[in-house]
Amino acid sequence: METTRIQMLVPMWGLVIFIVWTIAVVILLLVVRIRHLAAGGSIKDFGTPNDESLLWRLFRVQANLVENLPLYLGVVFLLTVRGISGMAIDLLIEVYIAFRLVHSVVHIAGLDPTLRLVSLGIQLSCLIALIALGIL
Repeated sequence: METTRIQMLVPMWGLVIFIVWTIAVVILLLVVRIRHLAAGGSIKDFGTPNDESLLWRLFRVQANLVENLPLYLGVVFLLTVRGISGMAIDLLIEVYIAFRLVHSVVHIAGLDPTLRLVSLGIQLSCLIALIALGIL
Protein backbone atom coordinates (compact mmCIF):
# COMPACT_ATOMS: atom_id res chain seq x y z
CA MET A 1 0.00 0.00 0.00
CA GLU A 2 1.46 3.32 -1.09
CA THR A 3 0.98 6.43 1.03
CA THR A 4 0.76 9.98 -0.25
CA ARG A 5 3.05 12.47 1.44
CA ILE A 6 2.06 16.10 1.74
CA GLN A 7 4.94 18.42 0.97
CA MET A 8 6.19 20.55 3.87
CA LEU A 9 5.15 23.99 2.67
CA VAL A 10 5.71 27.22 4.62
CA PRO A 11 2.41 26.92 6.57
CA MET A 12 3.48 23.47 7.85
CA TRP A 13 6.95 24.74 8.75
CA GLY A 14 5.25 27.60 10.59
CA LEU A 15 3.26 25.02 12.53
CA VAL A 16 6.45 23.16 13.42
CA ILE A 17 8.06 26.40 14.64
CA PHE A 18 4.94 27.31 16.64
CA ILE A 19 4.84 23.89 18.33
CA VAL A 20 8.59 23.79 19.05
CA TRP A 21 8.44 27.32 20.50
CA THR A 22 5.48 26.34 22.70
CA ILE A 23 7.38 23.30 23.97
CA ALA A 24 10.47 25.46 24.65
CA VAL A 25 8.38 27.92 26.68
CA VAL A 26 6.82 25.05 28.66
CA ILE A 27 10.29 23.68 29.44
CA LEU A 28 11.49 27.15 30.48
CA LEU A 29 8.39 27.54 32.66
CA LEU A 30 9.08 24.17 34.31
CA VAL A 31 12.69 25.15 35.01
CA VAL A 32 11.62 28.47 36.56
CA ARG A 33 8.94 26.73 38.63
CA ILE A 34 11.41 24.13 39.93
CA ARG A 35 13.94 26.85 40.80
CA HIS A 36 11.18 28.84 42.53
CA LEU A 37 10.20 25.85 44.67
CA ALA A 38 13.82 24.92 45.37
CA ALA A 39 14.43 28.47 46.65
CA GLY A 40 11.56 28.05 49.15
CA GLY A 41 8.83 29.63 47.03
CA SER A 42 5.24 28.54 47.35
CA ILE A 43 3.20 26.66 44.76
CA LYS A 44 0.52 29.33 45.38
CA ASP A 45 2.80 31.81 43.58
CA PHE A 46 2.25 29.98 40.28
CA GLY A 47 -1.20 31.49 39.82
CA THR A 48 -0.62 34.85 41.46
CA PRO A 49 -0.85 37.70 38.95
CA ASN A 50 2.35 39.73 39.14
CA ASP A 51 3.78 41.27 35.97
CA GLU A 52 7.11 41.74 37.77
CA SER A 53 7.48 37.96 38.20
CA LEU A 54 9.17 35.92 35.46
CA LEU A 55 7.15 32.96 36.70
CA TRP A 56 3.87 34.77 36.05
CA ARG A 57 4.99 36.16 32.68
CA LEU A 58 6.07 32.69 31.50
CA PHE A 59 2.76 31.25 32.69
CA ARG A 60 0.87 33.89 30.68
CA VAL A 61 3.06 33.35 27.59
CA GLN A 62 2.48 29.60 27.75
CA ALA A 63 -1.27 30.10 28.14
CA ASN A 64 -1.32 32.57 25.26
CA LEU A 65 0.56 30.18 22.99
CA VAL A 66 -1.84 27.35 23.82
CA GLU A 67 -4.81 29.67 23.17
CA ASN A 68 -3.48 30.77 19.77
CA LEU A 69 -2.16 27.46 18.49
CA PRO A 70 -5.63 26.15 17.50
CA LEU A 71 -6.31 29.32 15.49
CA TYR A 72 -3.12 28.90 13.51
CA LEU A 73 -3.66 25.15 13.20
CA GLY A 74 -7.12 25.80 11.76
CA VAL A 75 -5.69 28.16 9.15
CA VAL A 76 -2.99 25.63 8.19
CA PHE A 77 -5.65 22.94 7.93
CA LEU A 78 -7.84 25.13 5.71
CA LEU A 79 -4.94 26.04 3.39
CA THR A 80 -3.65 22.46 3.21
CA VAL A 81 -7.02 20.84 2.56
CA ARG A 82 -7.84 23.40 -0.12
CA GLY A 83 -4.36 23.07 -1.66
CA ILE A 84 -3.77 26.82 -1.48
CA SER A 85 -0.20 28.08 -1.46
CA GLY A 86 1.91 30.82 -2.96
CA MET A 87 4.10 33.78 -2.18
CA ALA A 88 1.35 35.79 -0.48
CA ILE A 89 0.49 32.85 1.79
CA ASP A 90 4.17 32.27 2.61
CA LEU A 91 4.76 35.94 3.42
CA LEU A 92 1.71 36.13 5.69
CA ILE A 93 2.79 32.95 7.48
CA GLU A 94 6.33 34.25 7.96
CA VAL A 95 5.06 37.57 9.34
CA TYR A 96 2.56 35.79 11.59
CA ILE A 97 5.17 33.42 13.06
CA ALA A 98 7.74 36.21 13.46
CA PHE A 99 5.29 38.36 15.41
CA ARG A 100 4.06 35.35 17.41
CA LEU A 101 7.68 34.93 18.58
CA VAL A 102 8.12 38.68 19.12
CA HIS A 103 4.95 38.72 21.22
CA SER A 104 6.31 35.96 23.46
CA VAL A 105 9.78 37.46 23.84
CA VAL A 106 8.38 40.91 24.67
CA HIS A 107 6.11 39.35 27.29
CA ILE A 108 8.84 37.16 28.81
CA ALA A 109 11.25 40.11 28.98
CA GLY A 110 8.58 42.30 30.61
CA LEU A 111 8.90 44.99 27.95
CA ASP A 112 6.32 47.63 27.05
CA PRO A 113 2.89 45.94 26.75
CA THR A 114 2.13 48.22 23.79
CA LEU A 115 4.61 46.15 21.77
CA ARG A 116 2.60 43.03 22.60
CA LEU A 117 -0.61 44.74 21.52
CA VAL A 118 0.92 45.83 18.19
CA SER A 119 2.31 42.34 17.68
CA LEU A 120 -1.08 40.79 18.41
CA GLY A 121 -2.75 43.18 15.95
CA ILE A 122 -0.30 42.15 13.22
CA GLN A 123 -0.86 38.47 13.98
CA LEU A 124 -4.64 38.78 13.85
CA SER A 125 -4.40 40.73 10.58
CA CYS A 126 -2.30 37.93 9.10
CA LEU A 127 -4.77 35.27 10.25
CA ILE A 128 -7.73 37.17 8.81
CA ALA A 129 -5.92 37.64 5.50
CA LEU A 130 -4.96 33.94 5.42
CA ILE A 131 -8.56 32.90 6.09
CA ALA A 132 -9.77 35.21 3.34
CA LEU A 133 -7.23 33.74 0.91
CA GLY A 134 -8.22 30.25 2.05
CA ILE A 135 -11.92 30.65 1.36
CA LEU A 136 -11.95 32.87 -1.73
